[in-house]
Amino acid sequence: MDDEQNSESPAPNSASEGESPTSSRFDDNPGHTDFSVRLNAGEAAGETIAVMGESTGRFPRVDVGGNGKGESTGRSAIMVGAGILISRIIGVIRQRVFAHYLGISDAAGAFNAAFKIPNFLQNIFGEGALSASFIPVYARLLAEGDKKEASRVADAVLTLLALVTSIIVLVGVLITPYIITIIAPGFTGPTRDLTIHLVRVFFPGAGLLVMSAWCLGVLNSHRRFFLSYTAPVAWNLAIIATLIWFGGRTDQSSLAILTAWGSVVGSGLQFGVQLPTVLLLIKRLRPVFDLVSTNVRTVVRNFFPVFVSRGVIQISAFVDSMLASLISPQAVAALGFAQSLYTLPVSLFGMSVSAAELPAMSSALGSSDEIMGQLRGRLDNGLRRIAFFIVPSAMAMLTLGDVMTAVLYQTGEFKADASRYVWGILAGSTVGLLASTLGRLYASTYYALHDTRTPLRFAILRVSLTAVLGYFCAISLPPAIGIDPKWGAAGLTASAGVAGWIEFALLRGSLNRRIARTGLPLGYVSKLWLAASAGAAVGWAIKLLVGVRHPVVVATLVLLPYGITYFAISSLLGLNEAKTVMRRVFTMVRLNR
Repeated sequence: MDDEQNSESPAPNSASEGESPTSSRFDDNPGHTDFSVRLNAGEAAGETIAVMGESTGRFPRVDVGGNGKGESTGRSAIMVGAGILISRIIGVIRQRVFAHYLGISDAAGAFNAAFKIPNFLQNIFGEGALSASFIPVYARLLAEGDKKEASRVADAVLTLLALVTSIIVLVGVLITPYIITIIAPGFTGPTRDLTIHLVRVFFPGAGLLVMSAWCLGVLNSHRRFFLSYTAPVAWNLAIIATLIWFGGRTDQSSLAILTAWGSVVGSGLQFGVQLPTVLLLIKRLRPVFDLVSTNVRTVVRNFFPVFVSRGVIQISAFVDSMLASLISPQAVAALGFAQSLYTLPVSLFGMSVSAAELPAMSSALGSSDEIMGQLRGRLDNGLRRIAFFIVPSAMAMLTLGDVMTAVLYQTGEFKADASRYVWGILAGSTVGLLASTLGRLYASTYYALHDTRTPLRFAILRVSLTAVLGYFCAISLPPAIGIDPKWGAAGLTASAGVAGWIEFALLRGSLNRRIARTGLPLGYVSKLWLAASAGAAVGWAIKLLVGVRHPVVVATLVLLPYGITYFAISSLLGLNEAKTVMRRVFTMVRLNR
């Protein structure tokens, strides 16, 4: 699951104190859509811009490379996707090594439950609140050429983050037992004690990950996407090194603790690899405590609604962990492995497009109607790009998830029955995979409109539904229909998917009333599912023919034909996205001959 703002239109010559005449100011009315002319935030990053004539005001309208269909963000999305792909590949390797030594043991369950803490803080600061509040202000200052003020705002935001996270870390360490009672109420005895120990180790690392999120905001504003999204490689490598070094030398509980310390070291490395480039971009770094200036107040004002919104979304992960702990520690561990697979396409395709589109959408230019047209074009184009990859991902997880789970995790302590268990949970996750991923782009569009409150309301509803439906499907339903209670974990992820679809429908409906109709054409979606179903049929038939073989052999013989069939059928059905992918593949093959 899972990685995202209102306007008033002064006369061209009017500017409030501390603002450039060309900057935009925003009120707190989420329904207000009359935009003043804004400079392209990409100008500061060296993107090609062209004067397309005059806007309704006195200032020239600057095009964002943009017909509104997203071409200008294509390279940015590719860089984000490439960075995430590399990071995720290393992350999968980390999970495989973790599975080898800890499997779905009680220690693994304690580790996964405790890990929700740094994951929570990183996600709400890095993927949502900081990006949605800091990037629009910082990027606008860069576009206006006010690099000195941009650097001062960056310094002030870092100072506030350092202060706030220091307090959070201190308080978190002190109240850890109470936190565990909330996030893992089903844990008792040694498993509970181990989880408390792990959370206290994780907290300092969580603070470092928040600092890393600030670096991501600066780098993304300067269009340095690749570094910001590959930085987690350092964190993953630190954990992998710890597992391999101590894996055969200690018991599982001690290994879990040592791995947590490896995570803290990795958090410092993740922050450290980004910092030199950030220092080159902002030219200086000094403490600045400022809650008064216009730009800092704008960041802070927009921060809290998104913080709460992303926090509410992340609470759903705590709800999952809490309910899974009522099943067993093994369910918590298996849920963690399933979520690692489930979030891979969300990050690769949902986050990459959403992260690249947010600065571009925030820089939409022209009259109100022109801006609405650009937002619709970018949103619809982004939805097509996301769905083209998410639909086959969901189908593969649903029908061939056992093959995927086995090839990634089945080693050492992670046995075949664990692979089947994780597959069941993963299949439940596919219910809401498309909705969750498309919802990220809709949320980014709201943030580009400086409306942080609407996504918050819908996120609260989603989490409430997740809790109610999750308890029923995970705890009450299995014994009622006579199945093993452990399969309640699959009902947990499926019910979360239902809640995700309801949130997505509300996000889309509300936005369509503001900027006119958006969304995926039914014919396009039908073709995607048809191509994915054809691929699944081919893959399933091969799986039956292959029988029991080594997981790598089975995955190669099953998943490769699945992918080829999907791209071939979707290309025959006339989908431009498929033709583009196939053309690039053929070009690479010719170049490598």
